[in-house]
Amino acid sequence: MPAAKATGGTPAKKTVATKKAAAKKTTAPSAAVEAAQRSPEEVEQIRAALTERLEELRAEYSQTVTDIAELQRDRLADSAGDDQVDTGSKTLEREQEITLANTMHERVIQVEHALERLEAGNYGMCERCGKPIPAARLAAFPSATLCVDCKQLEERR
Repeated sequence: MPAAKATGGTPAKKTVATKKAAAKKTTAPSAAVEAAQRSPEEVEQIRAALTERLEELRAEYSQTVTDIAELQRDRLADSAGDDQVDTGSKTLEREQEITLANTMHERVIQVEHALERLEAGNYGMCERCGKPIPAARLAAFPSATLCVDCKQLEERR
């Protein structure tokens, strides 16, 4: 009789574990399908928000590049008689402005990529693991391409 209880208890544990595993398997794909199959209205709202952000970033980038060019022309005319400290300060300012412009350009590329992913139907899915990116993350960073876990792994490297 004790042997029957031992074998009877083991299948029950396996059944619970199997049910939990099955629940996890069915939950993840349904979440992925849900993220991939957005309503047309939701896709249009996302597209409109990303397009608006892209236009803002492009305008800001264009203005920054124009400002850098103007400042460069002004610095060339005003640099006569500058000592080493003034020259160094101007160089540092120029490098900071160029870094800012490069950062803006990267953001433009990110938003363009998000729009491409939206058109392809994989917007909101992690590019590394394929799991859905949480809605809160997409709300905070609409051009996110990685879920929180994959982004943390990337930043640790």
